Amino acid sequence: MRPAVLSPLFASVTSLPGVGPKLERLYAKLLERDMPRVVDLLLHLPTGAIDRRARPKLNEVLPGQVVTVAVQVEEHRPAPRNRPRAPYRIVTSDDTGVTLTLTYFSARPDYLEKLLPVGETRYVSGTAEFYDGMLQMVHPDRVVDEQGFATLPLVEPVYPLTEGLALGNVRRAMEGALGKLPPLPEWQDAAWVSRERLPAFADALRAVHRPHEPHDLAPESLAWIRLAYDELLAGQLALALVRAHMRRIAGRGTSSEGRLRARILKALPYTLTHSQQKAVDDITTDLAKPHRMLRLLQGDVGSGKTVVAFSAAATVIEAGRQAAFMAPTEILARQHLKTIAPLAEAAGIRVALLTGRERGATRKEILDRLVLGDLDLIVGTHALFQDDVAFHDLALAVVDEQHRFGVHQRLALTQKGDAVDVLVLTATPIPRTLVLTYFGDMDISELREKPAGRQPIDTRTVPLDRLEEVEDAIGRAIGEGKRAYWVCPLVEESEKSDLAAAQQRYEELRQKFGDKVDLVHGQMKGADKDAAMARFASGQSQLLVATTVIEVGVDVPEATIIVIEHAERFGLAQIHQLRGRVGRGTGKSTCLLLFKAPLGETAKARLAILRETEDGFRIAEEDLRLRGEGDLLGTRQSGVPGFAVARLEVHGKYLGAARDDAALILSRDPQLQTERGEALRHLLYLFGKDEAIKLIRAG
Repeated sequence: MRPAVLSPLFASVTSLPGVGPKLERLYAKLLERDMPRVVDLLLHLPTGAIDRRARPKLNEVLPGQVVTVAVQVEEHRPAPRNRPRAPYRIVTSDDTGVTLTLTYFSARPDYLEKLLPVGETRYVSGTAEFYDGMLQMVHPDRVVDEQGFATLPLVEPVYPLTEGLALGNVRRAMEGALGKLPPLPEWQDAAWVSRERLPAFADALRAVHRPHEPHDLAPESLAWIRLAYDELLAGQLALALVRAHMRRIAGRGTSSEGRLRARILKALPYTLTHSQQKAVDDITTDLAKPHRMLRLLQGDVGSGKTVVAFSAAATVIEAGRQAAFMAPTEILARQHLKTIAPLAEAAGIRVALLTGRERGATRKEILDRLVLGDLDLIVGTHALFQDDVAFHDLALAVVDEQHRFGVHQRLALTQKGDAVDVLVLTATPIPRTLVLTYFGDMDISELREKPAGRQPIDTRTVPLDRLEEVEDAIGRAIGEGKRAYWVCPLVEESEKSDLAAAQQRYEELRQKFGDKVDLVHGQMKGADKDAAMARFASGQSQLLVATTVIEVGVDVPEATIIVIEHAERFGLAQIHQLRGRVGRGTGKSTCLLLFKAPLGETAKARLAILRETEDGFRIAEEDLRLRGEGDLLGTRQSGVPGFAVARLEVHGKYLGAARDDAALILSRDPQLQTERGEALRHLLYLFGKDEAIKLIRAG
């Protein structure tokens, strides 16, 4: 049950003065919630402030600055009747003799005459600019008399808005929301709050929404730090509760002598790297324990995650149980199967593929073999967790590219068996801070080295106005029998646009190089996609124009060149993934990043990092620093929770402390029943982590 004291904060925004059904729809869009509540509005923090403390005389006003000036109204100059669209001007001045013209468009004269009566003094606030050598202010933010000036906030917050919602609407609603803040118990450690000089939660909200000076609403301010730490602690506490719940559900220790693993290693054309071997050992140890494994295996492009996962699967298969390998796309599922199949054959492991494409009798046969235990390992897409898929005895679920699946999908697969162990793979190296944030409930293995024989990739940046030279160079490479990718960007947010860009580039290159050019994109039918990939893999086509559909799981060792068009539009991690499509064979590989000049400072810095390094972990850290966490994991599309308050580039340093704090709290009070535990339940509700409270009740 939610604590009753929080009820006013969980009421609809329509409970606030001036917010009716029409504005509720706009707040739903702004706050990205179907039914926006008061608490959602309170956690919608300002992005800046209007500082009205500058009170210069008119002869001291600097153009472009927000100022508040005391002026006397001299004259109204309405628009001529024959030019209704011309501005309405009001001439004002002060005792320095300088004139300030107030300019309004499409305004009602009667309203302006009442607002600014001739002969009266008014305080006017807004941005002053010079126009035709005259000082003017277009549509001042505020116009008040002496009495109004006494109550005018000198520092006013500015909020992110959505079309149809004015700043005044949000400010008024926010005042109403602050009025609903109840007295709340302190959930943070009192000694720590005192030492860090942090305000209470409600006081911190008031400080950020009613700033006395612009610094009050900077992410580095004590008020914002307090709110950010609350959010980080809520997240870490929820992850720790999930972890404890997973631990409480007894596991089934699975161990084996390692005969199948030995056969797999013998069949490999190379020996495992040190970090691959360590990951295999860690996973095997986890599997033998009597509680459930939840481990994240993160490795760079081409670091050999599939082989590690398959070795782990061999442990449970040798013990007579089954494993499932789930990938987000059909291309990736087929790629995993291609890697696994020869090793499985050498080890005598029975494998099948299940995607949306297997239908009818084929699908029925796979499902029958799976439930009877005639299959040891099933590789597939989300088709694996459909209701009619049943296992004989599922022991291990391997989930690839976890951030593309929701947690619910991960759980749906684990419910296909009894106390299923989970191994999550990601090829997007994730900075330490983000690992703690999104995967804090997991143990972590990292594959840092590349397998032997991998060639360094020569990465260069080329302005788009040299496109013709690039095309000529590709033509020469094709003439020498080389193979290349040409990746086209997402132009807008819609799928169609990267397709349009790819289609256009494909047609242009095909005119030059004929049927040596092929095309692959996300809108193609699976079979057509496979056919295009097969033509490229066999060398029938040599230049593959593609969208980012080739980002993961495409393995053609003979491809040695990749051109990434409009590289400035991609995330660093994404370019790094795409670049990993080459450098897989013995040949020297090149990556050309085409960009549209001129580049901004951030874009320059980002492309420079790619030239300097192929270390995906360093690239991910830089991407986080330059762009923030939202874009890095593609959280908008992936269902990974972003933050309402915390800014990881500023507050990420507190994540470790929040994680340690959460662990300590649960070690002392696993049911959150002490006075602080009860207070922490308030925190979990406020930041939408109440699912974790249900786990306490579930035992």
